[in-house]
Amino acid sequence: MYADAETIRRILTSTGETWAVVGLSNNEARAAYGVADVLQRYGKRIVPVHPKAETVHGEQGYATLADIPFEVDVVDVFLNSDLAGQVADEAVAIRAKAVWFQLGVIDVEAYERTLAGGLDMVMDRCPAIEIPRLG
Repeated sequence: MYADAETIRRILTSTGETWAVVGLSNNEARAAYGVADVLQRYGKRIVPVHPKAETVHGEQGYATLADIPFEVDVVDVFLNSDLAGQVADEAVAIRAKAVWFQLGVIDVEAYERTLAGGLDMVMDRCPAIEIPRLG
């Protein structure tokens, strides 16, 4: 319901190449680390967003979305559902083109606000699973 095939395809193929990955750090045990690696292998530029602002996979990190000094196309959220809505609102504020909530990240009100803000949104899916399915 919150991840139709057309929207998934559009975000992964034509929405843009710059993905802010919120919650990405150098902790290799976290899902964000592996997913960011997959995104890079498929040609996406990843931008780590984490309070530590660490460089991850060779890309400079930023503490917040607002700190990123260039345009972001997709905001990929690896936070608990109770924190994700605020990030979706920030994505609208920075004029991203799409928001992607990872597996298990669900906030229906944020989904509706994001769509109302003119952005595409996918919720409760993983781009590292969806990209290979595009074939």
